[in-house]
Amino acid sequence: MIRYGSYRVFQRYLCKDCDRTFNDQTGTVFEHSAVALRKWFLAVYTYIRFNTSLRQLDVEINVSYKTVYRRVQRFLRALDAPQFHLEGPVEIDEFYVKAGRKGRERDGPSRSRALSTRGRGTYTEDKPPVFILADRGRGERYVIPAKAATESTIRLLLADRQQESLTVYTDGFRAYEPLEADDAFTREYVVHGDGEYVDGDVHVNTCESHASLARRWLSPHRGVSKDRLTPYLRAFQLRREVFRKPGEEALKTILETAL
Repeated sequence: MIRYGSYRVFQRYLCKDCDRTFNDQTGTVFEHSAVALRKWFLAVYTYIRFNTSLRQLDVEINVSYKTVYRRVQRFLRALDAPQFHLEGPVEIDEFYVKAGRKGRERDGPSRSRALSTRGRGTYTEDKPPVFILADRGRGERYVIPAKAATESTIRLLLADRQQESLTVYTDGFRAYEPLEADDAFTREYVVHGDGEYVDGDVHVNTCESHASLARRWLSPHRGVSKDRLTPYLRAFQLRREVFRKPGEEALKTILETAL
């Protein structure tokens, strides 16, 4: 590899083996951008660290909203799904997000912003469930959106585990009931409808607390399309990873995750 001129403000290099050129942005989410890297570093840092809205970002880095939107969406798509190997005991709970097809159905009539679906919903009803898993053994929490809150979805989420019989704490939702008949799980639960929220170590308060933080994360974006809900929640997962890290270390973690 040798230096080979420049590309805008970036050093250009030539690979002697394949005879192709590249620069510091090649193969990253910042590829083909004329905006200085320091501005994009500031943008992704403030977005993840402080959940800054895209409208505010275009003011902070003096870049058009469309440019910021495209680059942030590209950054979000580069985030990998959380990898977990459950140790247990595990709390599992779900909450539901009103997420339709924002910005997609431009040729159709406008839809009322209030959805008619009350209580639990599904992806097709524009109210997809989001599962929270709190692994007490490892001290980790995971946020995973799903199409529907069904037994098959729950089993899939709990499949990657270290113990043959995993202790699972749930609420009284009937989708968790089949776990009791399965030797692979030891289910203990509280019934919120009966006013029962804690029974010794049995509760899902950690999940409910994390769910409230996830809702607050989504609120500044004024509605999220259900097609893009997964990347937004992966950004929330990353934000929790860097929450207690100092600035420079947090930025390094954010960039390593996306690059």
